[in-house]
Amino acid sequence: MGTPVVVLLANGFEEIEAITPVDILRRAGAEVFLAGVDGMLLTGKTGVTIQADCSLAEAARKSIDLLILPGGGAGAKTLMIHPEAQKLIQAVYRSGKPVGAICAAPMALHAAGVLKGAYTCYPGVESSIGGDFVEKSVITEGQITTSRGPGTAMAFSLELVGRLFGEAKRSVVEKEVVGS
Repeated sequence: MGTPVVVLLANGFEEIEAITPVDILRRAGAEVFLAGVDGMLLTGKTGVTIQADCSLAEAARKSIDLLILPGGGAGAKTLMIHPEAQKLIQAVYRSGKPVGAICAAPMALHAAGVLKGAYTCYPGVESSIGGDFVEKSVITEGQITTSRGPGTAMAFSLELVGRLFGEAKRSVVEKEVVGS
């Protein structure tokens, strides 16, 4: 059994930001679970429907080594206001494990009270968060890794591989997907 990673999916999620980390982390050897916040069939921002592997309640009972929150405005807002999603974010953070959020999803980290220090997000979202926004593709500050949006999903995913498995594994996976 690999390293357990949970990706929280709510309707309106950004497909690239959800699927890219799943693919890259599985290539690295992680056991990745898509957890449905709004049920087991979830529809993304552009209309792609994905079957979750487990419910949010089932995910909350798992041992989690990394929690990922994809963006997409509607999906991120759900993660921000959903009580059980907020509890899971706080529990993973309190356990000392890493949490990744991309695009608008740092709003959910802010709502959970775990976004401390420097972060990045989709342009304009920082106005609803405040704090120490930095305009970079990917930032890791303590346990939290944040990223800008769909165009930075690969860099975000590779950063998470490095955090979980080390830079040597990151390099192997990066070479595998880039082809060099």
